[in-house]
Amino acid sequence: MSAAMDFEQAGELKIGQVGIANLRVRTLDIARLADEMRSRVARAPKLFARAAVIVDFGGLAATPDAATARALVEALREAGVLPVALAWGSGDNEKLAVEIGLPVLARFRAQYESVAGGAETALAAEPAPPPAPAHRAPAPAAAARQDPAGPGLVQTAPVRSGQQLYAENRDLTVLSQVGAGAEVIADGSIHIYGPLRGRALAGAQGNAKARIFCRAFHAELVAVAGHYKVLEDIPKELHGKAVQVWLDNEELKIAALD
Repeated sequence: MSAAMDFEQAGELKIGQVGIANLRVRTLDIARLADEMRSRVARAPKLFARAAVIVDFGGLAATPDAATARALVEALREAGVLPVALAWGSGDNEKLAVEIGLPVLARFRAQYESVAGGAETALAAEPAPPPAPAHRAPAPAAAARQDPAGPGLVQTAPVRSGQQLYAENRDLTVLSQVGAGAEVIADGSIHIYGPLRGRALAGAQGNAKARIFCRAFHAELVAVAGHYKVLEDIPKELHGKAVQVWLDNEELKIAALD
């Protein structure tokens, strides 16, 4: 009897606030990881070809050895992306980064790990701070970021190609269009009253309740709390329509607004 097919991805790719993708390795199968990445690049070359990627070994039971890590980095490069760092982790991970000649970046803004109260931590692309003692409660500022409050940011002018607009710890409302090659990001929800042709990333620090609303959907990429879809993944009947985007059990949903 043949073994049951494994439909779970070997590596989970999430999109973070600073435009760097975080690849959490869940199965250390180099050929499979490379094939998955090659497929992503082929489906959305404008987004993923030569994209910067942080490799995160935190999903594995043990940190791989240097030879295995080098082989993975080389395979990912051949697949079309550019591994630029390892994600912050254990002391073994820091030692591995030195051995293979890559920096270590702190937790990056695509949520993975739970904290007290069921909220999700955010990963940030900045130097790693020393780990806090296990008994210390989360800092109030960090907790506040999980629940955007206060007045939202309102953008009246178009967001043009090459521009990035970020609403920290609040919602974002764009009264005009988001052009191709532009990026709008919010820790809360995003409301776009014109066409969305660029990228929209809601819940940038892990708020899974955030949503994206737009009047005319042509997005290059949409993401909520790191879970993303590119235009090629979205049914053509939704192109140009008014839609909403949200997470349902960690699955990104997109539906037309009635």
